[in-house]
Amino acid sequence: MPELEFTPVIGIEIHIRLKTKTKIFCSCSTNTDVPPNTHVCPVCMGLPGSLPRLNYEVVQQGMLAGMALNCEVQPKSLFFRKSYFYPDLPKGHQISQCDLPIVAGGFIEVHDENGNLKKIRVNHLHLEEDVGSLHHSASDGRLEGAAISYVDYNRSGMPLAEIVSEPDVSSAKEAVEYVTTLRRRVIYSGASDVELEKGMMRFDANVSMKCSDGRWGRKVEVKNMNSFHALEKAIEYEIKRQKKIMLQGGEILQETRHWNDAKGVTTASRVKEFYRKFIVEPDLPPLIISQEWIDKTKAMFPEMPDVRARRYVNEFKLTPEAADMLTDNKALADYFEACVKAGAEPVRASHWVRTEVLRILNEKALKIDSFNITPDSLANLIKRIDAGKISTTQAKEVFDAMTNNNLSLDEAIKSCGITEGGIVGDALSSIIQKVIAENPDVLAEIKSGKDTKGKKLKFLQGLVMKETKGQAKPQEVAEALTKALN
Repeated sequence: MPELEFTPVIGIEIHIRLKTKTKIFCSCSTNTDVPPNTHVCPVCMGLPGSLPRLNYEVVQQGMLAGMALNCEVQPKSLFFRKSYFYPDLPKGHQISQCDLPIVAGGFIEVHDENGNLKKIRVNHLHLEEDVGSLHHSASDGRLEGAAISYVDYNRSGMPLAEIVSEPDVSSAKEAVEYVTTLRRRVIYSGASDVELEKGMMRFDANVSMKCSDGRWGRKVEVKNMNSFHALEKAIEYEIKRQKKIMLQGGEILQETRHWNDAKGVTTASRVKEFYRKFIVEPDLPPLIISQEWIDKTKAMFPEMPDVRARRYVNEFKLTPEAADMLTDNKALADYFEACVKAGAEPVRASHWVRTEVLRILNEKALKIDSFNITPDSLANLIKRIDAGKISTTQAKEVFDAMTNNNLSLDEAIKSCGITEGGIVGDALSSIIQKVIAENPDVLAEIKSGKDTKGKKLKFLQGLVMKETKGQAKPQEVAEALTKALN
């Protein structure tokens, strides 16, 4: 009997907080760096008589995020009430789009296990409000073992985009590439900063298994994942768990499970509900988006990272690896392009940004927006290298002086004691005569003809280069030294 084969069938649901100044249905600030329960009002607290009003900026950001996923904006969408009772939702229902989302029908490209491009279809993106955040008194912050739980409603009403894929993902690796690619494209669109450390992106994975004998396991929804690592490990664990049950002839329960990152396991939470809990939101009219608004949004839609990377390869002759590294961060890619626009040779500029600039950013935990060397200054430094005015070694010394001491390019060159154009002419001849005079035994050996392999001559060249502090060109030193010896 042939060995049974199992194929994972995975769909990903992603919640992303959109970048707006105020919440989705009220004028409360979206700033989270405040004490608990301070950015709240009757609307986001669900007090009787309060009415929601849709934020224009949320709709705009939702359209941009959808375009980043290759989706089409729907001219008409609708909001519903999703009813459930939990402490983080004071009004007993969440306002969310359901059957009629704002955008639908997109895709994200990933690489399959053979390295071939594969499309993961995006069913839709819909808008909804976030709920409050629960804080538990347990030492690890978890509900399990906590004596007291607290609720902070500052997050309640934050604007979310929920992105639902089709079940096209076949492995944990594909899932991670899907969400990382999606995150990068949404950041480029300007719809969200998607900062994982601030909880701006959360994942749910719907995992089931298809067996070669024709059996299908029921779908299990895994929740509580807020990092790429957690998503990958949770899916890997769930695949192994379901495969083991099916090999033993058992049935997969259709349930919701939570990922326990500390223990590396999924745990049962509740059996999946089979009834609908949605009614049309009576306090919000249908969302009608004009073609004029769609066209206006398309006009402001930026170049996506994968398109930008291909342009760097074709236009600037960068390697695909260098192009991918630069375009992974939009602000870094903008900085690189500004250097090129200021006159820096693209390949050399790419190397400096990917090595020296990133080195300083990592060492000082800075973002490129806070970097004290402007693209123009870096371009001028690179141009002086290409013009032969300073060496690459000297340029790195100057670069460090600029970053550490907040100096201009000219100030840094002066502080490093560097002579632009190098030491030449009479100044170089004077140094050579000094080195020769201080090494009479070496001179005698050269003149005797014993230095057949030129080791003594190279020794003198090294001393001259040391005296010039690397500010003379090796070829010019060799020629001037040979002339002096002759």
